[in-house]
Amino acid sequence: MAVSNTAPNKTRYALPDTLRGLTLLSMIAYHGCWDMVYILGADWPWYQSSGAYLWQQSICWTFILLSGFSFSLGRRHWRRGWLVFGCGAVVTAVTLVVMPGQEIWFGVLTLLGSCMLLGALLERPLGRVPAGAGLVLSAALFVLTRSVNRGYLGFEGLRLAALPGELYRNMATAYLGFPFPGFRSTDYFSLVPWLFLFLTGYFLFRLTGQRLAAAPDLGRCAPLEALGRRSLLVYMLHQPVLYGLTMVLRLLA
Repeated sequence: MAVSNTAPNKTRYALPDTLRGLTLLSMIAYHGCWDMVYILGADWPWYQSSGAYLWQQSICWTFILLSGFSFSLGRRHWRRGWLVFGCGAVVTAVTLVVMPGQEIWFGVLTLLGSCMLLGALLERPLGRVPAGAGLVLSAALFVLTRSVNRGYLGFEGLRLAALPGELYRNMATAYLGFPFPGFRSTDYFSLVPWLFLFLTGYFLFRLTGQRLAAAPDLGRCAPLEALGRRSLLVYMLHQPVLYGLTMVLRLLA
């Protein structure tokens, strides 16, 4: 008998929205620092440090995991997926025009939209996978493929096996996770490995959804919840606002 992959009800749970809102604030701060360093030329060596890298990774890991976790809480997966994917295309187009040399190909919105669409397509077969097994397998695949963008299987600096160079050919392979030599993107999130982190969140909800339903007010923080519920709008607006403020600071300097 298939395990249900839907929430016990469609109540809005506080904890995912609060965590998403908190992560949005972290992301805005991180991108504000990026603008200061790469647009205003601020001399902040710490921004290239391992600590800053961990900060950046904490943001993207949380967003992708929460997106998978919240998948079963939503409706209209196809519509939402295409909306997010389309917003990713808009981001690419705008950066090509406004920020040549700093353009974004296959950014986080393209990834999340793709994951939602794949989730909608595979919702029934995914629902038949035992939640515990799915969680362990998805997490293991994420760890194993974390460094495929760099040409090998393994996690960060741990190299397990080199991958054939023939995989790294063109924009299509870059979308999948195998960027060709010379490929550049200031925000790059390919299907592999990040789809597996999305699925880790999906199966995590399958394991914990009943407990979350019993405590819908857990983690309630009204300002962060309000921010988290509007994550797509905030994401689309935050960088233009930060960029505008940076230009004002440049003029005043």
